[in-house]
Amino acid sequence: MWEKRLIETDRGTFELFEKGEGEPLAVTHHYSAFNERGNTFANPFTKYYKVYLINLKGAGNSSEASDESEYSMDAAVLDLEAIREALSISKWGFAGHSAGGMLALKYAINRPSRLTKIVAGGAAASYKYGQDPDSIYCSKNPNFKRIVEIMDKLNNPNTPLEVRRKLGYEWDLMSFYSEEKMLAAYKKPNSGRTVGPRLDYFRKVEYPTFDIREEIKQIQIPSFIYTGKYDAQCPMKFGIEIAESIVNSSLTIFEESNHNPFSEEEERFDEFVRKTLSS
Repeated sequence: MWEKRLIETDRGTFELFEKGEGEPLAVTHHYSAFNERGNTFANPFTKYYKVYLINLKGAGNSSEASDESEYSMDAAVLDLEAIREALSISKWGFAGHSAGGMLALKYAINRPSRLTKIVAGGAAASYKYGQDPDSIYCSKNPNFKRIVEIMDKLNNPNTPLEVRRKLGYEWDLMSFYSEEKMLAAYKKPNSGRTVGPRLDYFRKVEYPTFDIREEIKQIQIPSFIYTGKYDAQCPMKFGIEIAESIVNSSLTIFEESNHNPFSEEEERFDEFVRKTLSS
């Protein structure tokens, strides 16, 4: 189990969970809420890092947002910086998956001097991934209509828990290499409940104009980029694009993974994490 803490900052109170030893590494997702069970993406890093798994505003027991603009990636970076300062950490690494990977790129653009590295995967540097027919978020993809229905129901606070679980299962199934691997992942300790208002802000406000393809060319800090060969959310080509745009980056392609290589290829992902350590 992870150790829970509430951190007071000048931007509000934030709930986070700590585990592991070593150099500090912050982990979060742009619109998920975590608890003491940790997270299947964050868990592998605890073997090598002191990991801080963070609930952003409106997630878990962190402060609520006073305005929806506080759900933006730019605001999230400011919140993460406030947390880092409150923890008296001069620099830390940041690791994010999917929308968390996009946030990692934003963090490296906005506050590179406070980061030792970023780890980003299952991500894209622009809204273009949602226009690619290979992405389930593209209107030309056969799963698109159903995904929108699932998002709307998850965003509805009146949707019963049992229905939420079934919707999550259906969404997950579209993002795993096989149902067998998905069911195996379900047996591992995990948390990461979707926070409806944050997701809603991302897909309706931030996503339509999200494009940092030029900005990431300026990133100089070590950047460890990964992608699943069969990623149905952010197709592999967008991970390759990120890695090719960042001069000090490395790219790892997981050959038997969809969107979740940390669950689908656990041993190889552990090896990947180990290689992100500072020499």
